[in-house]
Amino acid sequence: MFTAAAENLLQQAREIQDEELGRFCTGVSKLLQEAPGPATVDALQRLFLIVSATKYPRRLEKSCVDLLQTTLCQPSCPEQLQVLCAAILREMSPSDSLTLSCEHAQNTQQLSLVASVLLAQLLPLSLKRAHSCLPGKPPQALLKAKSGLKVWAAQVTFLGTRDRGIGAAVPFPDVSRANAMLLGVLGTGGGSARERTWVTGKGDRRQEVRSVGQRICTVLESRQLDGSSPRPLLPIVSKVVGLAPDTLQSDHTDLLSKRLVDWLRYASVQQGPPHSGGFFSTPRARQPGPITEVDGAVASDFFTVLSTGQHFTEDQWLNVQAFSLLRAWLLHSGPVDPGSPGTDDKSELEGSTLSVLSAASTASRLLPPRERLREVAFEYCQRLLEQSNRRALRKGDSDLQKACVVEAVLVVDVLCRQEPSFLYRALSCLKALHAQLGTDEGSERALLALAQFFLNHGEAAVVGADAVYQRLFTRLPAEHFHSPVLAFDMVRFCVDNLGLFPSPLLGLLKSSFPNLFKLLAWHSAPLTSEFVALLPGLVDASLAVEMLHALLDLPCLTAALDLQLRNSATPSDRPLWDTSLRTPSCLEAFRNPQFQGLFQHLLRTKASGSVERLTPLHQLLQPMTSCARVVQCAQAVPTLLHAFFAAVTQFADGALTNQLALLILERSDSVYQVAGFEARVHRVLSGQLLALCQHKPALVVELARELLGVGGSVSSIRSHGSVLTCVVWAVGEYLSVACDRRCTVEQINKFFEALEALLFEVTQSRPSADLPRCPPQVITGLMTTLTKLASRSQDLIPRVSLFLSKMRTLTQNPAPGFAHQEEGTEAIRTRATELLTLLKMPSVAQFVFTPSADVCHPRYHRDTNTALPLALRTVSRLVEKEAGQPG
Repeated sequence: MFTAAAENLLQQAREIQDEELGRFCTGVSKLLQEAPGPATVDALQRLFLIVSATKYPRRLEKSCVDLLQTTLCQPSCPEQLQVLCAAILREMSPSDSLTLSCEHAQNTQQLSLVASVLLAQLLPLSLKRAHSCLPGKPPQALLKAKSGLKVWAAQVTFLGTRDRGIGAAVPFPDVSRANAMLLGVLGTGGGSARERTWVTGKGDRRQEVRSVGQRICTVLESRQLDGSSPRPLLPIVSKVVGLAPDTLQSDHTDLLSKRLVDWLRYASVQQGPPHSGGFFSTPRARQPGPITEVDGAVASDFFTVLSTGQHFTEDQWLNVQAFSLLRAWLLHSGPVDPGSPGTDDKSELEGSTLSVLSAASTASRLLPPRERLREVAFEYCQRLLEQSNRRALRKGDSDLQKACVVEAVLVVDVLCRQEPSFLYRALSCLKALHAQLGTDEGSERALLALAQFFLNHGEAAVVGADAVYQRLFTRLPAEHFHSPVLAFDMVRFCVDNLGLFPSPLLGLLKSSFPNLFKLLAWHSAPLTSEFVALLPGLVDASLAVEMLHALLDLPCLTAALDLQLRNSATPSDRPLWDTSLRTPSCLEAFRNPQFQGLFQHLLRTKASGSVERLTPLHQLLQPMTSCARVVQCAQAVPTLLHAFFAAVTQFADGALTNQLALLILERSDSVYQVAGFEARVHRVLSGQLLALCQHKPALVVELARELLGVGGSVSSIRSHGSVLTCVVWAVGEYLSVACDRRCTVEQINKFFEALEALLFEVTQSRPSADLPRCPPQVITGLMTTLTKLASRSQDLIPRVSLFLSKMRTLTQNPAPGFAHQEEGTEAIRTRATELLTLLKMPSVAQFVFTPSADVCHPRYHRDTNTALPLALRTVSRLVEKEAGQPG
């Protein structure tokens, strides 16, 4: 969330019109032609805010764009101006007025900036708007932003060090924060499938990616641009690999693999020299000491991300960034199909031999570059896992340990998929890691990575990971549902692996759906699309009824989770919320033993097999209906209900269909009273009730008593809303012998009398404050249903004809209690006239209102001799003749 001042600035930037923007660009162009100064920096910052504040690209004057490119390519231009120019050009993507080229860059920082602009033209959204990954944003925006954040995070790390003098040293606390941010944000690396498809679908754009990648590889190979660090180029390599993996040639891949081996394995173990200069600097300054571990001990092995020191050297910085790039590069440079049967067979025959060979070749460097990189990467990850056991002296280092454990497990997972011989070497340290994670707070993301590893390799390694999965699906969502990153990773883990879960694990996942729904309730907006994909795998016949109750109570669950956090004994762990919302009565109710059973059922961790009516909680939690998170969750429920019913109808039998229909009738008058929530839920439930009746027409006869309870009560107009209209329509459509042989005349007469009494009460009774206003749709639906029932029991035709005549008269001379808008009155009058006309020919009325199955055949809509309009025209002419009108 932004502060009020920041929101005000963003609003002003969005409201700037093209004419005003053109005048501002003219001023920026004049400043760019002068000597650089604070005014130029300020103007470029303002221009960047304007072009980045909107979701669509802003168009700048061509002269201004040309000057931005010229400034970016000037070797003597201050780096701050170059960064701002590149950021503005990226925000304008795609643009047809760019003339940039990587061939003329004078240093690696300039080459990195130019390449980032060129890649942004190919995929605008991937490098833009990193703020899209905030919790309130959709998950698709998060996936897009993660790939763009790789460049952003590395540049932040790089630029943050420039002000301190990058050549020699940087204070370690800044390194810890930068690396933690880098490792925590990067995710899987390498861009999404959508990004790759978008680029590879265009041959010319694919060539542009190839040219950028080849230029960077050439610079790295020939060590051109003397005096420049290769660090700014590594994020661009990661982006190129993600956009178009096969654009790099084999020799370039081998070259970068060799470079990564050197950076990962042979970084200096001595700290960098302190930054020279300043008042207190002396020629006799102490020489830099050795690198230390996070617990303060002197490092006894090679340098890694978790090595600490006061200052870092250039090769140590490259070690950090190489590890950030490692997983994406391994996925790019590894085998085409790591999981092929041939690979597994090879591992069985050569596993032990290759392990010995790999260990020996570590010293002798006998392996090819890619195999050598995999061996070094495995050793690096083993060292990180060993370093994670040390007790960090600073909290920043402790956070970095946890981030590195996650990345190390993910890298080992990739290595074991590419070369299964690593699997047996990794099991011992990963088992020890599992034991460590059981007692370590804040290791939830590492547990998720470990679960992914065991899911991919547990069967091959004959490892039982039941304890990992049990903790993952029970404790983790219940205790950490408020963590947005963990919630997103957890749900993506379930969605991505839904088809890979073995039967026992799938059963555990399904029974844990109340726990997963806590993530959905707290992060409804960003996780809705993920749960739409996940619901078909969660629901089955035994859980459908309980899951539908849980979906309808989802906003109530959000309120209960809010109270649970407010009631927490550790205020420092509570997430931020709207402090203006005061709910002392709700907190008292949450602590009241009288309601503990209801709250425990709502906050249960596993499916209980039973349902509880939570109406008392709906009333107790009414003060929280205005909470923003509750309102947001209520807006997501209709979409989730559609996904639920779409999945259930694929396997629902007769008994489950009856249960779902009964649940719809029961819950349509018992939902949490969030503003607009009841009406939206009624619209979904009414449509699904009709779909269930269409799926099983006998439903009306089997649930006759329950349908009568809803359709025969005046209070249903207020409590059931649009569901009442669908109940009335379903009775008229499916209460017939044609739909169910068990239908009797007595049932038809009973429904007729109940609906007739309801129609009389809502149209001809005196107005009352307790009597709800009846919509015209309900009145016309009741009239039509009564006519349909009368056509099937013709003894009722006189009664309904008399009633319809009164209705037509009533619309011409309305009674005091019959007050509708002119459109509604006209619709009622028209419907009454049409129904009366049909009832004058009972046999035709029965043909129209209860058609046989053959009528659904297309010939009834094409053949002019048998079509339904022909029958209606015939009836009209006969009626007109009987009335004495010319035929």
